[in-house]
Amino acid sequence: MQRRALGGSGIEISRLVLGCGNFGGIGSAPAFFGRGESREEAFAIMDAAWEHGITTFDTADAYGGGRSETWIGEWRRQKGPEVRDRLLLSTKVFHSVEGDPGDQGLAPERIRRQLEGSLRRLGVERVDMYLTHAPDPDTPLADTLGVLGELVHEGKARAVGGSNLDGAVLRESLTGPTRYAWVQNSYSLLDREAEQEVLPICAAEGLGFTPFSPLAGGWLTGKYRRDLDRGSSDRMAAGRRAGHRRRPRPPPAGAPRAGDRRARAEPDGGRTFRARLPVPGIVPAWTR
Repeated sequence: MQRRALGGSGIEISRLVLGCGNFGGIGSAPAFFGRGESREEAFAIMDAAWEHGITTFDTADAYGGGRSETWIGEWRRQKGPEVRDRLLLSTKVFHSVEGDPGDQGLAPERIRRQLEGSLRRLGVERVDMYLTHAPDPDTPLADTLGVLGELVHEGKARAVGGSNLDGAVLRESLTGPTRYAWVQNSYSLLDREAEQEVLPICAAEGLGFTPFSPLAGGWLTGKYRRDLDRGSSDRMAAGRRAGHRRRPRPPPAGAPRAGDRRARAEPDGGRTFRARLPVPGIVPAWTR
């Protein structure tokens, strides 16, 4: 497994990162707490990832209502120092672990409280990478970055980053003494919004970029087909019924129209594009 420097953070991560958003739920949506992968399935996924050289695990405090962090911590405690000392943990803050819509955001005192909960569930004294999960319009960005800088100084986080940032917020974050060291945004063959502003800023400022959902939530795996009844268990259908939808992202100039995407991405036999390109292989390689 190759490793890459995470911007100027001083951290080197495995080139592939294990996303743990479906451990015990489906992301941070309270309607799905307790669903997603079971504890046993999550442990098997982490074992397989480690065996393939993936040493960076990404989660969030609210994933699965805290189950994701808890299971990662339990898995880690079962391993010896050869795993514990090499494992890099990334977690995020914004949403409610309890599913309380009134308990969210990036106020300084809340970030401190949430990080203590994350450290307890993960079973560590310091998290390697700590990210804001979304911008908070009710809290000045300077206040958020100020407390994040304090947490790094106190040794509770090695580096801080931001997820789901647009260009305006990212530019503002670069004006103070504490800056985001990297950005974690959606990026795939079907979602290239990051190319418009965020990636150019990262390149100009020496920031890292870790794309999430490089398989576009499963659309690029060959799992979804026009002639297949996905049924009630499909997470996309379940999300629509619960009122959860992905935020629309405008395509860059020259991208195919939304109505064309499914036809262009539909695989032949569930394994390859009609151009005979292996879907699971080409997509992560394209984002590198």
